Amino acid sequence: MPVVDVYNLDRQKVGTFALSDDVFDVEVREHLFHEVVRAQLATRRGGNAKSKTRAEVKHTTKKLFKQKGTGRARQGMKSAPHWVGGGTAHGPNPRAYTIKVNKKVRRAALCAALSRRQQEGRLILIDQLGLAEVKTKLVAKLVDRFEAGRALMVDTDNDKLRLSTRNLADAHFLPVGELNVYDILRAHTVLMSTAAAEDLQARIG
Repeated sequence: MPVVDVYNLDRQKVGTFALSDDVFDVEVREHLFHEVVRAQLATRRGGNAKSKTRAEVKHTTKKLFKQKGTGRARQGMKSAPHWVGGGTAHGPNPRAYTIKVNKKVRRAALCAALSRRQQEGRLILIDQLGLAEVKTKLVAKLVDRFEAGRALMVDTDNDKLRLSTRNLADAHFLPVGELNVYDILRAHTVLMSTAAAEDLQARIG
């Protein structure tokens, strides 16, 4: 059971916190990252691309000229794909790019991602992430104070923190219920409140 230091917003140590082995100290299996992140990114694709076939474009169905005697190649109608303004042959159609991942696999990948950040020393627990006001500068200073680089900030519902981080390129806020593998791996450091850690352990452990 890993025991990590807990800091306040001024980076002063205020205690320690025992993390669950089942969530923050599991074997890191990287193939799970590939499977889950691939599914996450695929789900983001809209799949709305659509082109009209020759049956859907608005064109006259009249034969362009008679079949024989003109010396030209025979033609049927102007909606054929080789005519300008005609339909598309084998074009895209709306489709879903969703890839199914089992619930146990998603949970195992999330625990592995959290364990990797904990083992690297890039999971920092903060006693509370409450801000006095909505101010981007406060979050920017907090990220610099902890030398977090690209930071992922995790807390229970915290509107002030969410609004304060939305304009920062190097800081991203997620409520604990929306924590996911892609955002954890993308972040250099995870700044998590103790309340979020307890909630996470209760949800998964």
